[in-house]
Amino acid sequence: MSVEQLFEQLWQDYTQRLCPSALKVQKLLTHKHEQPVNDHIALRTFSGSKLGLAQLAKHFVQLGYQQAGEYHFESKKLLAHHYQHPEPQYPKVFISELCLELCSDNLKDIVGKLIHDLPHQYADDVRFLFQGRPWRISKQEYLSLAQESEYAAWVGAHGFGANHFTVSVNELSGFADLEQVNDFLVWHHFEMNHSGGDIKGSAEVGLQQSSTIADKVSVEFSDGELEIPGGFYEFAKRFPMKNGELYQGFVTASADKIFESTNRGS
Repeated sequence: MSVEQLFEQLWQDYTQRLCPSALKVQKLLTHKHEQPVNDHIALRTFSGSKLGLAQLAKHFVQLGYQQAGEYHFESKKLLAHHYQHPEPQYPKVFISELCLELCSDNLKDIVGKLIHDLPHQYADDVRFLFQGRPWRISKQEYLSLAQESEYAAWVGAHGFGANHFTVSVNELSGFADLEQVNDFLVWHHFEMNHSGGDIKGSAEVGLQQSSTIADKVSVEFSDGELEIPGGFYEFAKRFPMKNGELYQGFVTASADKIFESTNRGS
């Protein structure tokens, strides 16, 4: 599978299952048949040898991606890496994992039951990245996870797939800055993530980000359906560093608030 094919599969899963509104956003931001350029995607998982960060990352590494940054989110008990491809036209990949060893016994027990029957080779097939949830989970298990970690609940309910794609504002026609993009989306009745401010980051740190609030999607649990947060759409404006090149990393304080786009109370 090529880089283009992988991202196409991830996009199809994202827009069909997790964030259908992304298609409307893309259409609104398409200018003279030029679709928005994707800056990066983000993937979530649980730590451990079966499904940990490295198990997701290896499929991108096999396609030429290289790790380019590491990030720690202590309050959310998350570790993340970002990956870049030597060919700059390919989107960056931001992969995070919930550090289970830092979580309660109750959360570890629930996650352990979810993944217990998965073979250790499950993550060897690249298709797992866009095939959703491979385990059964009840509504009570989902709600129990959410009491401790919104992130754990999201992964438990949705499994694997891009929780967001990201429009590169630098390459977006018709908009001078991120504030204009936000105003345009609000005018079209999209709700933005206000946690940490409508725009997270600054030119000084090299990156500004904003995002919509996650779509509410219907998810089938073992004992019925719930409408819960799915995926969201992000927007990123990158700024030049002292050497004149655009900053390519991520800002922990900003990403911490971007995670909250999928919170149930959002």
